[in-house]
This record gives sequence, structure tokens and C-alpha cells, in this order.
Amino acid sequence: MRNVLRRFALAAALIAPAALGLATMTASPSQAAPAKTSETTLQTEINRLINVQRTSNGCAALKVDAKLTVAARGHSAFMAQTGKFSHTGRGNSNFVARAKAAGFANPSAENVAYGYRTAAQVVNGWMKSPGHRTNILNCKSKTVGVGAVYSANGTPYYTQDFGY
Repeated sequence: MRNVLRRFALAAALIAPAALGLATMTASPSQAAPAKTSETTLQTEINRLINVQRTSNGCAALKVDAKLTVAARGHSAFMAQTGKFSHTGRGNSNFVARAKAAGFANPSAENVAYGYRTAAQVVNGWMKSPGHRTNILNCKSKTVGVGAVYSANGTPYYTQDFGY
């Protein structure tokens, strides 16, 4: 159980989920380390795989939103630069503030992860976690932005921001 917790730590930072319908979840690294994939390729493949999960579970596919992508990439870059793995970002920001600063008015949730070497690994990790899965399969969410950014040592950091 301790290994599972180390490998797949949930840091649920829920911002009044009952009142606002907002949720955030985190996941930590996998063991595999295949060749480094481009950040853009990772982001595109994560979006594709998330939509496969959503449509096979009765939700509509998410539309990729450029503003949410900017917010997600910015937070992933912050984590990659600082080594801080958290929903709290630069200037103590949260995902709502980051999405709104990027021009997106109605954010719904955020998932973060690090260390997974492929899009399939990070999506599988999120789908095995009840909180992440709930965010991904929230049929009320209509848009998504994914940010995948490598740290200087090659560790990938991921942010997935959802919007209504």
C-alpha cells in the first residue's frame, strides 16, 4: 500500500466542490522510461485518449480550448521549473485563477501528474484514480486544455484543465 501511495499520490485540492462543482486531482510518476516524446505530441495524444475514455463512457468528446491549453502549459512549466508538484502555482494561484487569467471564464476541474513517459501511461493512471476519473468523465465539462512540459532533467509534468 505504501508503494502504491508513493507512486500514485492524490493531492485533492477541492475548492468547494459541492457548491461550485470544481475539483482538482493529482497523480505521480510511473516507472517506465521510453524515448522522450515532444510536448505537443504528448498533449495531442492525451486529448485523444481522454476523448476515447469519455465517449466509451457516455460523455461527449471534449473540445480542445486554446485558453485552457495556455493555462495548463503555464502551470506545467511552473512545476517543471520549480520541481513543485501541486495545484498551487506561481503567486499561490489555483486553477480557477490561472484559467481566468488566460481568458477562460468557466473552468471546472484540474488534474496534474508527473513522471509518466507516455500519454497512455498518464491517462491510464488518471483513469485508475477515482478522483481523476471523475474529473475526466464529468459530462458537464465541454472543453479541455492539456499542458505537457519537460523539466531540465527530462521529467514530464502534466496539467489537464477542464471547462464548462
